[in-house]
Amino acid sequence: MAFHDVRFPVRIAFGSTGGPERKTEIVTTGSGGEERNAVWANSRRKYNAGYGATSISDIHKIITFFEARGGRLNGFRFKDWLDYKSVSPDAAIAPTDQLIGTGTGALATFQLRKTYTSGAQSWARTIQKPVSGTVRVAVNGVEKTSGTHFNVDHSTGIVTFTGGNIPTAGQDVRAGFEFDVPVRFDVDFLSINLAHFRVGEVPDIPLIEIRP
Repeated sequence: MAFHDVRFPVRIAFGSTGGPERKTEIVTTGSGGEERNAVWANSRRKYNAGYGATSISDIHKIITFFEARGGRLNGFRFKDWLDYKSVSPDAAIAPTDQLIGTGTGALATFQLRKTYTSGAQSWARTIQKPVSGTVRVAVNGVEKTSGTHFNVDHSTGIVTFTGGNIPTAGQDVRAGFEFDVPVRFDVDFLSINLAHFRVGEVPDIPLIEIRP
């Protein structure tokens, strides 16, 4: 299996449905209480791209994209319009949005991540597929220059500081960015009935996140 560094049609993605999924085991005790256990440490996104298709032209684009990916065989990028930035979708990106690490004086590489916080709880999501040209980085609140002070691997989400620019011990390393979700088709067969599509039935085109 390979990953194709191409993006699912963005306009069609805008009308898709989906979001994060978690897996939790719940056991009901004899007294009626519950014991809950998180089976997955991280969530996994699932989408249905069929809801974004509003014309026969859209369906043709999806079929073309599906055939080029080999069905479920190869992954690709998907823009989740509800969660595609280091901040909320309606906010502007800043280089101080997300803490991605703390300098040691020797550590040169930092993985992009986005932390979701509510109350006292938080969860850090690994960002594998930042969008080229959108990554901004700051060290101790001072923005650095891409290509001079640091480089970004857009296939892994790893930020690497160049020689002489490695953060010193205790310095906060932060980043702001746009990102795509690495996904694949979750079927090897697209069942599309154009007669039904014309009268409003949405074709089922499931996508599922490829997790690290």
